[in-house]
Amino acid sequence: MILLGTGELSAGQVARLAARPVGRRLGLDRATAGRIDASVALRDELVATGEPLYGVTTGFGDRNIGQIPAERAAALQHNLVRYHLVGSGPQAADDVVRATMLVRANCLARGYSGVRREVIGLLLDCLAEDILPIVPERGSVGASGDLVPLCYLASLLIGEGEARHRGERVPARQALAAAGLRPLVLQPKEALALINGTSFMAGFAVLAAAEARRLAEVAEVCTALTVEVLLGNRDHYHPVIHRQKPHPGQIRSAATVRRLLQGSRLARDHAQVLRDNGPADPEEYRRLDHPIQDRYSVRCAPHVIGVLHDTLDWVDPWLDTEVNSTNDNPLFDPDTGRVHNGGNFYGGHVGLAMDSLRVAVASVGDLLDRQLACVVDEKFSNGLPAGLVRPAHQGGPEAGLHHGFKGAQIACSALVAEALSMGMPATAFSRSTEAHNQDKVSMATIGARATRTVTGLVFEAAAIHLAALCQAADLRGAERLAPGTAAAYKLVRSRLAFMAEDRRLDTELASLTEALRAGALTPSTTAGVPAPRTEEPTHA
Repeated sequence: MILLGTGELSAGQVARLAARPVGRRLGLDRATAGRIDASVALRDELVATGEPLYGVTTGFGDRNIGQIPAERAAALQHNLVRYHLVGSGPQAADDVVRATMLVRANCLARGYSGVRREVIGLLLDCLAEDILPIVPERGSVGASGDLVPLCYLASLLIGEGEARHRGERVPARQALAAAGLRPLVLQPKEALALINGTSFMAGFAVLAAAEARRLAEVAEVCTALTVEVLLGNRDHYHPVIHRQKPHPGQIRSAATVRRLLQGSRLARDHAQVLRDNGPADPEEYRRLDHPIQDRYSVRCAPHVIGVLHDTLDWVDPWLDTEVNSTNDNPLFDPDTGRVHNGGNFYGGHVGLAMDSLRVAVASVGDLLDRQLACVVDEKFSNGLPAGLVRPAHQGGPEAGLHHGFKGAQIACSALVAEALSMGMPATAFSRSTEAHNQDKVSMATIGARATRTVTGLVFEAAAIHLAALCQAADLRGAERLAPGTAAAYKLVRSRLAFMAEDRRLDTELASLTEALRAGALTPSTTAGVPAPRTEEPTHA
């Protein structure tokens, strides 16, 4: 059982839980339940005194002056949900919605929001039954919380709107009834507490960060394979080099690539190049068949991927803090009997983290695209055929009739260009909204959504790159790969066969992309993969 409201839920844990139906793994302990009850008691006590409470017995935003009669406070909450149901755009994916619901429940469970246990309990029941609200992605400026998207979550809890249940889109009330659940009648503050927070942006952010971590490892596997198929220089990853510029991510990335290359009969080092090609006289270097230094996209790969590692190392603690925060307003402190008005719904940390992470991810995508360009272009590939098509004199197809991976490289560049185009920081576009009450906003939700989009684009580019690398490995002799890269080769070949002649690759690449995003290919998980496909697939 995972206990909420204790401050111990990590961003990575949220990402793992959100990947599939959560089940009955979430709950509250006795101390947490007592704190929640105490904040509700304080809320009710303050409402009874007639003290003006923002969003409880007053209107919202710039209408926070007029006092609402206590008997109308519940109706105010339901109206708050309804007038924010103005979202647009694509529906948020199931894992995003699960992450959002989990983070919101964890926020409310901290016991400062004045929300009954029944509200948190219904959220957890919906997660357990995998009843998910239909949430449009667009509409949040990420400052007064994710008001618009979170209203779709609140709407589910009051039995309005639509939900996804057991693969079907049905009315929310019907989905609740099918699971034996009843909708809530919200009490004062409860709608505001549900929607006035950072949980939707955090849902996107924790998933984007988890995928970016896997992507960094995929990029290291791609780099190691690139070194091999280009007959490159493994000395570029020597620890002496990287200890002299000791960024932790750079050191880690170089060590991973070097470890993956252990045992390779394709990659070489500086001394071996000289042994194989002649004397170490500088005047003779120009005659060598093999360059002493590889291109930047190979030689500087640890420096590029290392930036992503180091970015994640400071992003992850920020996200851990965010998912364990009380981020609505106002807050009720049962220890002092006071209500506090503030701005914890502001998503600045998430926004800046996602803007930075997005640029780092897109940069890795650019690295992979440049590596691929070297592999498929015969002018730069150290003897590989153009487009990675086996020459006719080696049993390949008729010369000029087939073009192999030329189209795939174009597609890869298009994906990476789109990823790079999304590098503009969303946090730079604050707008003054809601009659200038929300006059400085974070735009963190837009940034988080964009970051997950970019990770998806770069995974698609990585799948193309890996497919081409395995084609090149076959041309070089895949039996000469290092054990670490050979495991990656087997994984790719279990989904995508050798391209003897031109054929469509989109469905195979989609399958490979899905596997990469799910974490099938990392330095720690490449053992025991299925045997490679040797047959030509049949295509319509």
